[in-house]
Amino acid sequence: MVAQKKKGKHTEWGEIYHASYVVITLTAIILAIIKWDEIAYLFYVAIFSYSFAIYGYLARKKRWKNWISHHIRGMLGSYIGAVTALLVNVGIHIPIINLLPPIWFWFLPTLIGIPLVASVSKKYKKQRKN
Repeated sequence: MVAQKKKGKHTEWGEIYHASYVVITLTAIILAIIKWDEIAYLFYVAIFSYSFAIYGYLARKKRWKNWISHHIRGMLGSYIGAVTALLVNVGIHIPIINLLPPIWFWFLPTLIGIPLVASVSKKYKKQRKN
């Protein structure tokens, strides 16, 4: 997320991010199927989160119209999904965060992430106009 946004390092890290997300998604799906009674929700979180990752990835690869906005929303959306999955699974073991009611683990990443997506999108929209 913090790599300079030009062809090169950002693109390389983006490919690594996407490949890692594929592995994480497949792992989450397999784990959810094996322990369906305990963590079935992980199956749905994995699918939903990866859909954001592939959306952002394809927006860039296929150069959709207004691709940068789609790319930002997809990549940050997938990041929100990953953080949500992490908090839902281990949030009770994280100091300070564990003081929150567990239902907050589902919503906190989105509540923090959506303003971030809006801010970054606005920044790049201004840059395109200049």
